[in-house]
Amino acid sequence: MQTYITLNDKTKIPQFGLGVYMVPEGAETENAVYEALKMGIRHIDTAHAYQNERGVGKAVKKSGIPREEIWITTKLWPSEYGEGKTAAAIDKMLDRLDTKYIDLLLLHQQFGDYLGAWKDMEKAVKAGKVRSIGISNFESERLEELCEAANIKPSVLQVECHPYYPQNELKKRLAPYGTVIESWYPLGHGDKGLINEAVFTKLAEKYGKTNVQIILRWHIQQGNIIFPKTTNPQHMKDNFDIFDFSLTDEEMNEIRKLDSGKRFFNMSLEDQEKNLGAWSPAD
Repeated sequence: MQTYITLNDKTKIPQFGLGVYMVPEGAETENAVYEALKMGIRHIDTAHAYQNERGVGKAVKKSGIPREEIWITTKLWPSEYGEGKTAAAIDKMLDRLDTKYIDLLLLHQQFGDYLGAWKDMEKAVKAGKVRSIGISNFESERLEELCEAANIKPSVLQVECHPYYPQNELKKRLAPYGTVIESWYPLGHGDKGLINEAVFTKLAEKYGKTNVQIILRWHIQQGNIIFPKTTNPQHMKDNFDIFDFSLTDEEMNEIRKLDSGKRFFNMSLEDQEKNLGAWSPAD
């Protein structure tokens, strides 16, 4: 069934999860997470910026599943970066999630005082408040800057990754640190051109699966961590139903030929700083 990846800090993360980006706080988040946990999914990916951590925490409690069996990932926003400031933000995060520890804490964006924030994150690991720490959207030279300054190397890097943009060069940059790729947009933002590629249609017919399931299975065999977002229980179940078959080496290589360097999120770092830097999520 579920597969796990051992991170560079020796923790084991469920390779498949549920993402709750843009899922409204309250009943919708709580129900989606509860349904996911009920069907065996054990990894939930949220963030302070998503404004739905409380719903995630309620669903985890409601599920009755032992806390240590569930992996919770969340992310700090740049407005929370900086020594002292980040430590306080982590405590607030624990309160919102209503949990004693966070399994994986990420820096959400690559601007602001990320080096100061990282120091507080390392302290939170030592204090037992956080198990693993990592980064999201660090693809510039700031990636190496942070990795070289870090005493605890990032365990994951969360970025856009799919068959059109498999992040091969980024994986080479991460290799010295043992950092693993987590994919947002695992289906290329639901792009029909990607999903309906002939190779996926052919393999879906061969294995009795859907094109989406073939793509998600490709990610698993690539060693990526994925958490496709849906609030529909049937879609959730279908997405998770990818552990009863394997693609051959030849089929994996055929899919790798789709690499075209095509991204679906193309905002420059400067525009990200300008558009996102002044915003701060509510507590």
